[in-house]
Amino acid sequence: MDRRESLKAIVLSTVSSALLLEGCDSSTTEQEVAQVLETPESSPADGRMPEEIARLEEVTSRKFFTDEEVATITVLSDIIIPADEVSGSASEAGVPDFIEFIVKDKPEFQTPMRSGLKWLDIQSLNQYEKPFRDLNEGQRLEIVDAIAYPERAAPEMKKGVAFFSLMRNLTATGFFTSEMGVEDIGYLGNRPNQWKGVPEEVLRQHNLAYTEKELRECVTFDRNV
Repeated sequence: MDRRESLKAIVLSTVSSALLLEGCDSSTTEQEVAQVLETPESSPADGRMPEEIARLEEVTSRKFFTDEEVATITVLSDIIIPADEVSGSASEAGVPDFIEFIVKDKPEFQTPMRSGLKWLDIQSLNQYEKPFRDLNEGQRLEIVDAIAYPERAAPEMKKGVAFFSLMRNLTATGFFTSEMGVEDIGYLGNRPNQWKGVPEEVLRQHNLAYTEKELRECVTFDRNV
């Protein structure tokens, strides 16, 4: 399983699902929020109650991350989900904006993210005398490889491992709930279909068969579709 497939599994797992369930607005990007706020007709009819719109306005009226922190988040998210032949990178899908929104909507993420970004820069400065965002690709990957695999990480990298796990989960959630990520997964949403019964070869495998009554009902159903 390659990295992108692994991250799909993460976002569909209980970890990322729990993150999504914690906040109903978690999948809303800054751009989508802005579009809602710019629409004067916004009302309960568009799926948002007035208090929800007020909450979105309050969250998006302030900025949490510094420009330097956003630059680091952008670099790191693209290491986690780079562009490939299927779709663009995490930053191209709007993941930095998603993370900016999440830490304001869910303040409990603010300290772990900010302290983790600071930890990352301290490691970079100690090793290369540059902040993480200014390192070359090889230097960045060397630091990331030291914290991306918990079972192989050194004890002194414990804080970095925790930060990278959070960053990876936020990146995967942001990417695979974006339009680009949904297309990457190939999710088609709820679509009308017709139950045609268990395939005959499966029934034979289990020594089962439909009754005449069941077959008549299925035929009738087919004709009415």
